[in-house]
Formats: sequence, C-alpha cells, structure tokens
Amino acid sequence: MPLTAAENAAARRLIGLALAEDLGSAGDVTSLATIPPDTSGGAAIVARAAGVIAGLPVARLVFEAVDPALAFTPSVKDGTAVEAGAELATVSGAMRSILTAERTALNFLQRLSGVATLTRRYVEAAGGKTRILDTRKTTPGWRLLEKYAVRMGGGLNHRAGLYDGVLIKDNHLAALGGGPAAVPRAVAAARQQTPDLPVEVEVDTLEQLDAALACRPDIVLLDNMPPEMLKRCVERRDEIAPGVLLEASGGVNLQTIGPIAAAGVDRVSVGALTHSALALDIALDYR
Repeated sequence: MPLTAAENAAARRLIGLALAEDLGSAGDVTSLATIPPDTSGGAAIVARAAGVIAGLPVARLVFEAVDPALAFTPSVKDGTAVEAGAELATVSGAMRSILTAERTALNFLQRLSGVATLTRRYVEAAGGKTRILDTRKTTPGWRLLEKYAVRMGGGLNHRAGLYDGVLIKDNHLAALGGGPAAVPRAVAAARQQTPDLPVEVEVDTLEQLDAALACRPDIVLLDNMPPEMLKRCVERRDEIAPGVLLEASGGVNLQTIGPIAAAGVDRVSVGALTHSALALDIALDYR
C-alpha cells in the first residue's frame, strides 16, 4: 500500500536526517575508495527470518535520495507475510550508490517490518474479533511510519497525537478531584471544547464505568482490569449504553491478549507494538 502524503513527508524528513548522520561531510569513504565510479551491478533485499514486511516504499525513497538513477523493484507488497529467504526487492545501478544507501534503507525496513510482524502476532492471538490498536508510545519522530507499520500488520491506529482525539486519563480526572464524580465533568467539558472530536475516558473501577456510561462518551478505556472484571464491564455496557465502545489497556502481552479479547471488549490498545518490537532480520545481497 502506498504511503499517505503525511507519511511520505515524514519518511523524507527522517531519511534526510539518517543519511546526514551516516555520511557526514566526507560521504561513504569505503565505497569511494574501493569501488570504481563506473561499476554497475545489482542486489537483492532478502528476509533472513520469517515475518510481515513493511517499509518497502520507504526503502525506495532512501535509494532515490542517494541516487535517483537507481532502479528499485519490490518483489512483494507491504503487509505480506514471508518466510526466511524470501526476496523482498531488487535494486540495480551504480554500485557505489547501492552500497551507500544499503544500511539506511535496511534500518527503515527492518524496524518497520519488526513492528508489522509483532502486530500480526497480536492480531492472530486476539482471535480476529477484537481490534488491536497502537498507542502514542512510539519512537520520537517515527510515529507516522510506525503507525503505518501497525496497519501493515493488521492493526488499527489510535489517535495520531494530542490534537486529533480526546483521551481523558487518570491524571486528568485526578486533577479534577478524582473518583466517579470527576468523569461526567471531564466528558462534558471535552464535548463543549471539542465537539467534533471523539471523546474517550479512562476508568479503573466499576463505579467510574457507571459514571462514564451515563454520559455516553464514544469510548471507555478500561485500565489494567483482569478478564473477569472486563466481562462485568462488557455486561454493564450492554445493559446501559450498548453504543459505547470498550477498550482494554494495560498488562497486555501475547500471553494475556487471548483472555482479554475473549472478555468481549471491542478493542485493545497495545503499547508494545511500537515500543518493544524487535527489528526483523533483513539483508542486502550482491548479485
């Protein structure tokens, strides 16, 4: 899938920073010293481990930034699950340029594929009914690209930042005095201030849940509740306000996601998708 305009712009900004970091003022001194300027060749980008691929459009932008004459041809699409040894793309042209771009392109591809791979594991572990969402626990500057990778893994994106959705958390409620009484005050204030944005409120007790359901926010975030308590929350929601979505968060890992999803919540937000994903092993092989 193509990057959105915003994701493309974010990728170009990060690529500029990454190449400046890697090349300094002297450039790729090893390739300049050892590879004659007229040497052409090709290479394949290959998965060394099984996973879900994300970031091929970003890798293309890296090679283009180094040398617009390079030919980059994807062999698969982002979002594809591949086995170890799968060819992901080929690149051909000046060997100096290919080698100069190699590490930066792979850094983007490995990181984003790692996020997509972990996301797919959560989606599959949830059983397919409960939606898996990311959070704002992203690498600074990488948020749009990491959220893109979450989508490639089959997850959904939560709000992009503090500007496009209201999420009333425990500290907001504490600043208003805490307890169930703070919930309707906060929801009403958010509705008045930002009437066009979705409103979500975090609760950690059944009393707070009842207070939240009474004022009908778009979403109620159930924080750090065990599956048995989540089931009770779902039952109360179904009785009081069936149109309100329930989102579970906190204490979510690959061992707990199954029971959490089975409790009947609509969605689960998982910070680990972006803050704990391991890079997928991907390499560039000269051909």
